[in-house]
Amino acid sequence: MRRLIFIAWFFIPILGFSQEYLTKNGSVVFLSKAPLNEFEGKSNSLNGLIDLEKNLLDFYLDLNTLNTGIGLRDKHMRENYLETEKFPFAEFTGKMEPVPDLKAGQSYPVRARGKFKIHGVEREILVQGTITMRSDKRLDLNSEFTILLNDYQIEIPKLVFYELAPEQKVTINATLSPKK
Repeated sequence: MRRLIFIAWFFIPILGFSQEYLTKNGSVVFLSKAPLNEFEGKSNSLNGLIDLEKNLLDFYLDLNTLNTGIGLRDKHMRENYLETEKFPFAEFTGKMEPVPDLKAGQSYPVRARGKFKIHGVEREILVQGTITMRSDKRLDLNSEFTILLNDYQIEIPKLVFYELAPEQKVTINATLSPKK
């Protein structure tokens, strides 16, 4: 009996500290800054997982949730360029280099190497950002990276009053809660 109590006492702290964190409403913003036209696309539907024990990052966004503020532009973006009927998600799966030893109230610069997939094309990328552990044990993740549309076989439209930059700046902000 004493051995059982000792084993339970030893493992209770491990069971109480989650190593997995989830979000279902992270923010994604892409900025297209072309000479004739600058605009943003936004979504608050980023889903993600950070598993510190396995050193796994797994995030995805339903591209149909992107909103540029102009309905017709959104429709053209989805139908003609992102082809969301065939390729509805943008996805990133990777690992942090290295995994930070998180302490409440502190921010850490992080790098993640992994596979980013959009428009049916997957490429390895390196993403830099910041991760902060809050005092309530939630994580704040902030990151910024750039993608080239040609790398993902996304056509760049050029019309008289509409131009899309070949380079898109992507900003991610998410608060992840411990998985229960």
